[in-house]
Parts: sequence; structure tokens; C-alpha cells
Amino acid sequence: MNTVGPYDFNGTFSGAFTAHTKLDVEAGELHAVTYSPMWDHVRHLVVDPAGRIVRTTQVPLAGSPMMHDFALTKRYVVLFDVPVTFDPEAAAAGHPVPYIWNDQHPARVGVLPRAGGAARWFEVPRILYSHTLNAYDDGGSVVVDLTTFPAPFYAAGRGTGGPGSVGSPSLDRWTIDLTRGRVRTSRLDDRPQEYPRVNDALVSRRHRYGYSAAAAEMFQAYETVDGVPPDRTFTNALIKHDLKRGTSEVHRFPRHAAASEAVFVPAEASDPSIAEDDGYAMAYVHNPERNASDLVILAAQDFTGKPVARVHLPARVPLGFHGSWVPDA
Repeated sequence: MNTVGPYDFNGTFSGAFTAHTKLDVEAGELHAVTYSPMWDHVRHLVVDPAGRIVRTTQVPLAGSPMMHDFALTKRYVVLFDVPVTFDPEAAAAGHPVPYIWNDQHPARVGVLPRAGGAARWFEVPRILYSHTLNAYDDGGSVVVDLTTFPAPFYAAGRGTGGPGSVGSPSLDRWTIDLTRGRVRTSRLDDRPQEYPRVNDALVSRRHRYGYSAAAAEMFQAYETVDGVPPDRTFTNALIKHDLKRGTSEVHRFPRHAAASEAVFVPAEASDPSIAEDDGYAMAYVHNPERNASDLVILAAQDFTGKPVARVHLPARVPLGFHGSWVPDA
């Protein structure tokens, strides 16, 4: 793969973008939340099917927090104001991720109406809100499934939380009660895990299944390594969650393999309203015998079975690399 060049959204874009976008298939809108240490706000962007930014909403925000991901429902954009903020000294020193844990910064979740209006903010536990699985509206509440890291969390290049950390990264559910003005948190799965994904056709709608990468070794590395943990510390397992039944399945790879984010790809002509998991889970898995990556394809409805295919790539793809697979039109 080669870089074609920067994309300016047909001349409608300027500033920073994001590692995580959300596509509302029914509305035909691509959503992004972008931030920059030079701004006193974050920006919610809406992109139309022609690739143009058709709406930009600025949300005032102090302290330059790291807003790596967000969540989307049919009615709202969910923002995570984390106690990890920009550090000018770290930037001047050349640290690759110049953000630090900031005990003085609040921990909040914001709910921004997609139809227009100001964001409402709610206090939440002082943890790192890492990546969202999905979110949806439920009457007068907003439900968000996400992975979290315990506090204090030190970003890559600035050390680790070490003994001060409590617990491990887990899959949680937050229910934001807009009527009572409070957030209820619950633990969906306490096994260390990261990089949750959902069938993208259900982004912003109620979902049943989710996919994540086991992350026990990665978390242990964050506790002991001063700097960016090597990607070999990823765990050799992928998890499929059935959130309706409260069960899960685990696909394990050989002992010294390491599995990254699993992206769901629907089967041809699949209907998520009938069979949400009709398709495949595709992930980069390090093959220690070749010291290179395999693209491993699992049948989502036979998650613990043998891979449908294994594509031997000529080099190692850094684990944790986010991406999506799209049809070759």
C-alpha cells in the first residue's frame, strides 16, 4: 500500500481530523469529533456521501484533553472529556504522545444533540475512556458500551500508572439518564481487553454482538514499561460478546501469536436485522514463526472454529493499527 495523498474533503476541511469516525448508514452521514492542543474547543463534523463536510459544530472545552474516540446515537453525539491533557513540556521534549494524566482536570461525558443545541455534561469516574464499541438511544437514556483503563493512566512515552493503577482495561456499559441527569456504570466483562468493534451497519443503533482483542499482556506492559509498550505484548486471543445473553466466545491463537483489532465484515447480502453476526471477523495476527503478520479471517457465527482463511503478509503490521475493510467497487 502507498499513500495517495492528503484528503481535504473536496476543499471543505481544515485543521485536525480523527482516528475514529462513525458512519450512520441509514442517514448517509459520516461523523467525526476532532481536537487540537491549539483549540479551546472540539469540533463535531458531519460529512455527506459526496465527501464534503456539510456541518461543523464547535463545543467549548478547556484544558486540551485527549479526545481519541466518541460515540454516536440516532439523536446524540457522545463526547468524553478525559483527565489526560496536553503537556507543552512533553511536546517540546519531542515525546510522541505529549499528553499526561492531570489530576486537576474533570472527568465528564457530554451529550450533544445531533439536531442542534448545546452539549450537556455529566460527571463520571476518573478513568481513561479508551474506545467505544457502540451506542444507542433507549427512551430517555443514552447507552454506551466502551473499554476503559483504570486511573492514573499515562499515555505512551510518559511512563505508566504503575502501583497507582487499580484494576485492568475492561468492557463497560454507561447509561446516561437524561431525565434524572446522572450516569449509571456497569461492568460487561472484566477480562483485560481493547479495540472493541461492532457490525458497522448498526453504528448508532441497538446492537447485540461486539468483538474485542484480549489485552492482559498489553496492560501488564503499560504497568512496567517506561514508554510505548512493544506490540508483541498483545494477547493471543479475540473475544466475541453476546451482550443480549451475557455470554462470550474466545478464539485463541498459538501461544506466542498476538492478535489485534477484529473488524466485522458482513457476508454478501446479509441483513443485520435478521442475523447481526452473519459475516466475518478479520484481524491482523502476528505469526512468530515468520516474524510477520497474517490477516486471519474467522466466520463470526463459528467464532471458535478454524479460520476460514489466513493471508500471509510479507511484513509485520503494527498491532493496534485501526482500520476498516470496504468492498472494492
